[in-house]
Amino acid sequence: MEMKRILLKLSGEALAGDKKTGFDEDTVVAVAMQGKEIVDKGIQVSIVIGGGNFWRGRTSENMDRVKADQIGMLATVMNCIYTADMFRSVGLKTHIMTPFICGNVTELFTKDKAVEYLEKGEVVFFAGGTGHPYFSTDTATVLMAVEVSVDAILMAKAIDGVYDSDPKTNPNAKKYDRMSIVEIVDKKLGVIDLSAAVLAMENKMPMMLFGLNEEQSIVKAVTGGFTGTLVDSE
Repeated sequence: MEMKRILLKLSGEALAGDKKTGFDEDTVVAVAMQGKEIVDKGIQVSIVIGGGNFWRGRTSENMDRVKADQIGMLATVMNCIYTADMFRSVGLKTHIMTPFICGNVTELFTKDKAVEYLEKGEVVFFAGGTGHPYFSTDTATVLMAVEVSVDAILMAKAIDGVYDSDPKTNPNAKKYDRMSIVEIVDKKLGVIDLSAAVLAMENKMPMMLFGLNEEQSIVKAVTGGFTGTLVDSE
């Protein structure tokens, strides 16, 4: 698969490394170095980051879902500020765009401006999710990927691909090298949210799922040597 423009989805937990919360600088710098290697090859890079290293849904049933989701959106903004600065430290120019006004911390998203930055070889971070509650960063990822017309979504996770069951609890779990988005939905594998899966299916957006912690896994997904799961859009 030839790629000229990608969207990389990072989980918040992945940024935390073994600490499980906050940031692990070595992990984020390693991601930034891979990002630079990809940009240096002429590939345009955009990024969405989850907020799970700071916040995962409501803390109790007494909390309003809308408010909980708003906290999650702000967690993704914090993650993008930190990660964008690590990318800057390795020599890349970065921009953080949000679907809502965030003072002078981020820029308000527009497709034209995002594409302009990407075509200059600058890395664009899409923070703040969709800007609305009840939508996960998976949905925001596919939405942004479709809107700026990427060739593929790269989903870097704590697990190295899609399995037919949880490999942590089932040592005989089977890993898929390739499958369709329809299979993920039909088998209820829980790899991405249903709304994100349907959006990817309708817009024929391929995804590559792989383990972030594997050596040079992001670069390999783009240049060859990919060992995760390729999810076809049909």
